[in-house]
Amino acid sequence: MQPVIYMEDVRKIYSMGEQEVHALRGISFSVEQGEFMSIMGPSGSGKSTCMNMIGCLDRPTSGIVKIGGRETAKMSEKELAELRNKTVGFVFQQYHLLPTMTVLENVMVPLRYQGIERALRRDMALTALEKVGLSERINHLPNELSGGQKQRVAIARATVTKPAIILADEPTGALDSSTGRAVLELFGEINSTGTTIVIVTHDPGIGASTKRCIRILDGQIQGDEVRS
Repeated sequence: MQPVIYMEDVRKIYSMGEQEVHALRGISFSVEQGEFMSIMGPSGSGKSTCMNMIGCLDRPTSGIVKIGGRETAKMSEKELAELRNKTVGFVFQQYHLLPTMTVLENVMVPLRYQGIERALRRDMALTALEKVGLSERINHLPNELSGGQKQRVAIARATVTKPAIILADEPTGALDSSTGRAVLELFGEINSTGTTIVIVTHDPGIGASTKRCIRILDGQIQGDEVRS
């Protein structure tokens, strides 16, 4: 089987006026379906650019990026949007929930973009919320929830489409330590069903908690550790 994420000699250069910023300097790695891993590095290391490649939010300047077996550099914007919607679920540090929508409506949003009819969208969203322990909060607005509850809604929204990859950007950064551990345990439960989990973080504690950790510095891979 093809890796669900494949990068070969990937470089990304941004033009900042007359200057060029080399965000990625020839990184190569692959991720098999079902891995639970982190990409770790300090601010400016290139980890966010790497995340954007995996999430089909950007294309490489050179090199090969394949997500779900498809090479992103050769895809149109519409094709990239479809690949994002069907293959990758996103979880962000600041949740990005829509404030005027209820918990249930927030989780239904990505299903609407897939053209799923409303009754089925509702049933799928209810199931996703039950799995994260929020069945009793479906009619609440985001501002009525704690930080941990908001992140669980975000995880339900990310998983409701049954994507191959969950891509989480500093998912515990806005949470206290005990709530953060609970969120990581939830990711572990999701991973046990065969979903690939990729957490992008600056936190060595999270890096140490995943089965694999790729360390990035100055746009290059400094280490790739796999734990049994």
